Amino acid sequence: MIVSIYGAILALVYLQLSLYVVKERRRSQRSIGTGDSEALQRAVRAHGNFIEYVPLALLLLFFNEYQGLASHYSHALGATLVFARLIHASNISQLDENIKVRVVSMMLTFAVILIASVSLLLDATLGIYL
Repeated sequence: MIVSIYGAILALVYLQLSLYVVKERRRSQRSIGTGDSEALQRAVRAHGNFIEYVPLALLLLFFNEYQGLASHYSHALGATLVFARLIHASNISQLDENIKVRVVSMMLTFAVILIASVSLLLDATLGIYL
């Protein structure tokens, strides 16, 4: 299964983001909340944002693959999701964040979710599949 490859890659990214939060918590000596540490706040939000979007996107990609989406489309959507989440996490974690990079990464994430959703709806309602 193609989506399982991207799910595994994204799980490793999730673990890295989790470890980054732990590192920043130790550095700022905060077990709960973020206090006045901007680095901890950014680590927490990079982690949180990842977990807010990736499960839904992966689920939609899985449904598409299960329903017979052509493998090249599954790879394109999966690779786009991985790329988008990597650049988003990397950028949001920086104190001197580039907002344009963040916007592009979110637009790519939204595009994956939108395309996967529309693809499922087209198949379910009209029998049209990519």
